[in-house]
This record gives sequence, C-alpha cells and structure tokens, in this order.
Amino acid sequence: MGIQLGGGTPANGGGLNLAKGQKIDLTKGNAGLNKLVVGLGWDVSNSSSAYDLDAEVFLLGENDKLASGKHVVYFNNKVSPDGAVRHAGDNLTGAGDGDDETVQISLNTVSPDIQKIVFAVTIYQAESRRQNFGQVNNAYIRVLDETTNQELCRFDLTEDYSSSVSVVAGQVYRHNGEWKFGAIGDGSVHDLNGLSSQYGLQ
Repeated sequence: MGIQLGGGTPANGGGLNLAKGQKIDLTKGNAGLNKLVVGLGWDVSNSSSAYDLDAEVFLLGENDKLASGKHVVYFNNKVSPDGAVRHAGDNLTGAGDGDDETVQISLNTVSPDIQKIVFAVTIYQAESRRQNFGQVNNAYIRVLDETTNQELCRFDLTEDYSSSVSVVAGQVYRHNGEWKFGAIGDGSVHDLNGLSSQYGLQ
C-alpha cells in the first residue's frame, strides 16, 4: 500500500499511528481498496454517572457544507442518501474493549458530490448532565480495510478536551482523484445540532 505521511509510528493493530494534522493515502498505491470500516472508541473515567457518547458522520460537498439533514449519518439516520455510508448503531454505555461504534464506507459508491466524510463524537445531553470530554479517556479513531480486516491507521485523541462536548476526530476525503484520511482532533462546544449548523445545515 502506498502510504505517504510525515512520520507516523506502527500501531498495535498493524496500521500507522497518526499525530494531529497528519494525513495518509488510502487508495493511492492500493487501487483495490473499496470497503472501509471506521471504528471509534472511548472509555469514561467517572463510572458513577451515565455517559452516552455518539459517533456522527457528516458528508460534505465541495464547499464543506451539508446538502441536507440526511447527509448526517448517526444513530437516528444510519444510512447516507447514496447508501455508501452505514452506521452500525448506537452504543449507549461505551462499556467493553475495542470499537464502541463503527461506520462502514463503500468508497466506490460515494456520490461524486461528496468531497469529505467527517467523523465526530458528541456526548448526548452533555449540558444537562454537566459532562465533557475531560471525563473521557482512551478515545481514538481508526480505519480498517473491511475485506482484509487490516488496520490502516489509528489516531489517539490525547489532548485535554475538558472544555469540549464534542470532538471532530478525523475525515476521509478526496484528493486528486484518490481517497485520503486526515487526523483532526478538534474539540468543540457544539453538540450535534451545533456541528450540523457549522456545516451549513439550516
């Protein structure tokens, strides 16, 4: 596989550990790659309270905008309009090891209008429950080749996100006719509705 990035270290799953801002080629040099699984995971440090974290996917056009609410894939809208992005379902507790929520992507069937597929995690009812990402540990996003189950890359979210109720973790995006993954790791005070508004949803 043709991987190009500045640095990066091997991850336990066999892929590359990325740092914030790093990018990796997915399809360049690996033309057969089509089906991806994007896994997101986390642990909660305060077990005395109920935490419900949710993974969301924003399918953005050329201007980094959402064409409609149906272009937000999450537990209440599990399949994108083109059928290429599928959310496996809501994990209400985050208990256990491994990925807490997963998203499948069929790159070959992503609508030509979609330029970026952005992944975020939000805390459900964070404000009323007085919860934030400072109470969340071991959060990460990773990308796997669904056909071989090989981990291609992983990005561990290690910053202090104590002022954030959501984190934009990373994105799969088009670049010169190929697909790449970029590690973002930006915390935000916006919930799902706020992030959707940021991406142009009225």
